[in-house]
Amino acid sequence: MSREGRGLRPDDFPVRRTVTTRWSDNDSYGHLNNAVYYEIYDSVINAWLGEATGIATPDLPALGVVAASGCEYFGEVSFPEPVTVGLAVTRIGRSSVTYRLGVFPCGAGDLGDIAALGTWTHVYVDPDTRRPVPIPDVVLEAIRPVVVS
Repeated sequence: MSREGRGLRPDDFPVRRTVTTRWSDNDSYGHLNNAVYYEIYDSVINAWLGEATGIATPDLPALGVVAASGCEYFGEVSFPEPVTVGLAVTRIGRSSVTYRLGVFPCGAGDLGDIAALGTWTHVYVDPDTRRPVPIPDVVLEAIRPVVVS
């Protein structure tokens, strides 16, 4: 992922959201704590999915639970700098969808080089049985336009 990830630009992501960092996001080294990236990814995906489907994610016919996640870091970001997070879908399976997320420092209004590249896989499950089910049609309609190769 490193070699390809370093060259990604904001335009490589069909969806982009600006996220404000918080004082509590910094760790003792003065940059965003690793766990904060995962919180940002989860928030960006679920907020966008709610907007794109018109349904709050807990109210979808099936629940998207995290089955896998990862993050590779290329640079530092720290409070109070906002970041732009790019979102794309890289894989659609029968019951799962994999997202790619890029974190770009906003600096003085210009997006810098990619600081982190995340992957996030949701598996859709029945709310009662928690067994995998096909991705709901409303979700498929939302994610298909943001698929990248």
